Amino acid sequence: MLGAKKLRTGIFAVTAMGLLNLGQLHAQQPAAASASSPATAATAAPAPLPSGHPNNPYWAEHDRLLMVDFGWLAHFQEADAMLGAPKPGEDRVVFMGDSITEGWKLADSFPGKSYVNRGISGQTTPQMLVRFRQDVIDLKPKAVILLAGTNDLAGNTGPMTIEQTEGNIASMAELARANGIRVVLCSILPALDYWWAPGRDPAPKILAINLWLKSYAAKNGFAYVDYYAAMKDGRDGLPATLSKDGVHPLPAGYAIMAPLAEAGIEKALKTGTRD
Repeated sequence: MLGAKKLRTGIFAVTAMGLLNLGQLHAQQPAAASASSPATAATAAPAPLPSGHPNNPYWAEHDRLLMVDFGWLAHFQEADAMLGAPKPGEDRVVFMGDSITEGWKLADSFPGKSYVNRGISGQTTPQMLVRFRQDVIDLKPKAVILLAGTNDLAGNTGPMTIEQTEGNIASMAELARANGIRVVLCSILPALDYWWAPGRDPAPKILAINLWLKSYAAKNGFAYVDYYAAMKDGRDGLPATLSKDGVHPLPAGYAIMAPLAEAGIEKALKTGTRD
């Protein structure tokens, strides 16, 4: 019988092929058929998985992983250990999030900056909260910039209320503050629909969470970055010039996001002192 370490290694090796590599291409639900690759009329779509997710390799591995390592702590475990403590005078900042963060080439957008990418494709706020200590607090950054919530609305780890999403974000912000880490909260990017979970009408829910984020940040002295206002079109979605699938930014989208993120980080680093 395999030991626990070998079993975990085997599972993550398979998962990495089905999730991580493809996740960098399509992010929140990379292996599912998108609008550009619809099922043919002659091939009926398989019945959904017990979770309700589409029955395809991505979601099968996604659902299995939830049973093994809900927050996917193993994903960055080795990288975190290799990173080590910040050097004297280093302004380390952790970008925490889902595929929108994972797909962001930070070295291109912020050359010379000590910015650490800790985005994982498809993740929801409860998953990020589970790994927040390992992937943020233990890295001892000066600040964390948090972009999260769209996958909650898509139901990636099951049904969630807006209040639950807000509570998870607040918990991460409070954990950061308690550990002397300055907080930058980011608005959820606009989206009219999720092609891997259609019909959820996310636009008004995104607006509601963003209004809460702005208010919560102001009340607690956190920096707030408003990607939403800078990127939405007339229907409160992402225009085709900024995204191919209405959720994940193209380079043109990241080009808008980068200076806004930098301004938020600079504000956070100049405000207050570390405990």
